[in-house]
Amino acid sequence: MSFLGKKKSVEALTAYEVWRNRFLQDRLRPAVGIAIFFALTITVYFMGEAFFIRQEFKSVYLYTSAAVEMGLLTCFALQKTSFGQRYPGLLFLGFSWSLTVIIQIGLAVAGTGELPIFTWTLAFLIQATLMPVRWRLHLISQLGVLCCHIGINLVLNLSFAKYSAFRLTGFYLYLFWFCLICDLSVYWYECLQRKEFSTRRKLESAYQQLEVAEAKYRSIFENAGEGIFQSTPDGRYITANPALARIYGCNSPEEVTAKFTDIHRQLYVDPDRRNEFLRSIEESGTVSDFESKIYRCDGSIVWISEKVRAVRDSSGSVLYHEGLIEDITQRKQAQESQRLFIHALSHDLRNPVAGMLMVLKNWQTKTGDSIAIPRSVLERMIQGSEQQLRLINSLLEVHAGELRGLVLHCDAVNLRAVVEAAAVDLEPLMNEAQATFKNLVADNLPAAKADTTQLWRVFSNLISNALKHNLPGLNLTVSAKLITAEKIRNGNSQTKQDIDKLPFPNSPTRMIYCTVEDDGAGILPEQCEHLFDLYVRGHQSRHSVGLGLGLYLCRQIIGAHGGEIGVISSPGAGAIFWFTLPVAENGN
Repeated sequence: MSFLGKKKSVEALTAYEVWRNRFLQDRLRPAVGIAIFFALTITVYFMGEAFFIRQEFKSVYLYTSAAVEMGLLTCFALQKTSFGQRYPGLLFLGFSWSLTVIIQIGLAVAGTGELPIFTWTLAFLIQATLMPVRWRLHLISQLGVLCCHIGINLVLNLSFAKYSAFRLTGFYLYLFWFCLICDLSVYWYECLQRKEFSTRRKLESAYQQLEVAEAKYRSIFENAGEGIFQSTPDGRYITANPALARIYGCNSPEEVTAKFTDIHRQLYVDPDRRNEFLRSIEESGTVSDFESKIYRCDGSIVWISEKVRAVRDSSGSVLYHEGLIEDITQRKQAQESQRLFIHALSHDLRNPVAGMLMVLKNWQTKTGDSIAIPRSVLERMIQGSEQQLRLINSLLEVHAGELRGLVLHCDAVNLRAVVEAAAVDLEPLMNEAQATFKNLVADNLPAAKADTTQLWRVFSNLISNALKHNLPGLNLTVSAKLITAEKIRNGNSQTKQDIDKLPFPNSPTRMIYCTVEDDGAGILPEQCEHLFDLYVRGHQSRHSVGLGLGLYLCRQIIGAHGGEIGVISSPGAGAIFWFTLPVAENGN
């Protein structure tokens, strides 16, 4: 046995001995109490015998019973002392010998040779029944009585003279078997108690280890970053950890199990994903990196990735599903932003390149080997190239910033100049579309606090989209005026007539309200609600009102400036795209 095993054995034995002594102390109290009451009744009896039968009464009996009572009372008093707590075995012997040895001595003093077999057997039976531990103490108490009896008789020769050798042998034989039965019962009971104690200790140790393991598992379960769950095959959550509750937007795991009772309909944005999930796990028993869009408790939508296995019984039937769920919304957004970066790069560079290409193709149609280039055209090509370079730098800034948003370089911007620059770049497209363009932005309008390049992108996108998605002969008008920021809150519900009636307050919270208006085909109300969402493109025809990536970029740019953007339109009545910008600090 190893040192550690020996140490545990010694600890277990010590613990058992402590328990056994405590058990002996607890049982000794009622045993002494019963014996005190027994001795008291005998004393009272002898007092009555001394009063009513004086001639035959021997006073030594009364003194003996009183001595027994005093011995028992002494044991009772010592139980509450530190001596009694430390040496319960000695109190046991004092209790036993008070009932046996003192009586034997009293009989010897009375000069009788009687054997108090009844008193002895009653005492041995009481102590074996009420205190069935430490069988060696029982044997010592019995041998002590027997030695006292033999010693007294050897000295005084009382019992030996009164009883025959055969009769004494019968008494001793009876006493031997009675004591043997009592001692064996105590010994077997103690063996059973030792086994039970050892088993109980092992069970307690196992429970403690189980509690420690459960506490570790519970800590992992509750503090894990991933959502941990168990669910039934029919789509009901059995258990969930706090991380899953956070992913689902719930206040607690209990809310998850109470709310999501039909995963098929309540969780997945696309219900077919649940069917695909069940097919996959039925075929292989597990699914990994199963990505889906889900509804949170507040109705918002996030992306999750599931790693799940099926737990089956011995017959192969699925008992439940258990696994991990990870929120991959940020990763999906990063991937989407990466794609957005590429699309934005091509989208923003398309218009200037298309305009320059049209100019070059016009020159190509001219005859002769040498073509004269007017200075104004050359300057326009240089401006277009510089604008392309600024766009590329702007998009690269967004990408270098880990796609967290647009990087603005704000300054006081003359809106009329920005509109003119965008119109010049788009002039070839306007000519092709036979469009009429008006720049109604006043020269004396206060400067806006904005990024010139990003603001050029907004006007360029709004104008080019109007040209692309309407019939030739379009009339386009860009205007701007001052307005309070609060008025814009209801901008989406305004009509064209409302815009002309907007006031020019002297409120300290002022914004510049810009509009790009056309008299084209107009837009359906249900389409207006989603025009600024990512990748909303509508039909693919030339005259489609789905405006794709450009309007999404416009919303991102205006939002970065602290403004708002919207559209006012109805079928057949044209469209007014409006947005707001903050006034520069030195604006009047």
